[in-house]
Amino acid sequence: MRKILIIDTSILCVWLKVTNMEVCGPDDDKWDFLRVDSKIRKEQSAGTTFVLPIATIIETGNHIAHAHGDRFALGKALGTIIDKVVEEKSPWAAFTEQSELWKPENLKRLSDKWQTTVAQGQSLGDASIVDVAEYFAETGFEVEIFTGDQGLKSYEPAIKPFVPRRRRR
Repeated sequence: MRKILIIDTSILCVWLKVTNMEVCGPDDDKWDFLRVDSKIRKEQSAGTTFVLPIATIIETGNHIAHAHGDRFALGKALGTIIDKVVEEKSPWAAFTEQSELWKPENLKRLSDKWQTTVAQGQSLGDASIVDVAEYFAETGFEVEIFTGDQGLKSYEPAIKPFVPRRRRR
């Protein structure tokens, strides 16, 4: 089964070394640059496909715009990743694979679902990332949401068991 790694804002900010966002996760499961970079390299070596949701792009861009330090270099680094996504350069999946999720009926479904989860503190960005994860899980991929946010991680789709088909005689 092919694996998809959906990269969340918290992890991308750590990987890019966005000022004041160099570490994420709870005290007992901290993610710093070395740990994130090691995981990314391991997944890339294993042939995992990386997915960058639109929410991650927008949120990371916002954090970069408000960061102290070299915003130009950070913006350039994010731009390089976006270019790889657009060009489908391995290990990045093409962004167009997510375009189905932005059709009016799917945005309506996302809005309806989010209106019930916002009471528990789920952001609309996280809700859209969950939709991306479910989309890839339904198409037969093993999906991991790579995040330092345990709330978002709890929405990671379970691996569906393989059910063999009976042979017809």
